[in-house]
Amino acid sequence: VQLQACGGGVVQAGGSLRLSCAASGRTLSSYTAGWFRQAPGKEREFVASIRWSGGITSYADFAKGRFTISRDNAKNTVYLQMNSLKPDDTAVYYCVAKFGVVVSTSSPYWGQGTLVTVSS
Repeated sequence: VQLQACGGGVVQAGGSLRLSCAASGRTLSSYTAGWFRQAPGKEREFVASIRWSGGITSYADFAKGRFTISRDNAKNTVYLQMNSLKPDDTAVYYCVAKFGVVVSTSSPYWGQGTLVTVSS
């Protein structure tokens, strides 16, 4: 599975961005896909995930109510809609995929990362 992420950029606090991650190589029908992020000097942390089959979602506490993860089966693409962005959301965002129901930092498939910068 190859993952290609895009959609990062610079946005003012309170603004919105939508990240996309297109998968190729195989369909993600039996996978879970998600997003992690890593801020400068910090460890990589979980943001959100979605089970491709059934669409069950999971969010980190900081993402609940502000971020929405979704997928497009036809495009084999996962999205992360981020609203009400804060400077603390500044990080490189990575998409991830793993066969099964849980993603973690040990998941085998990672996108290249896309930088999100939130200015105050």
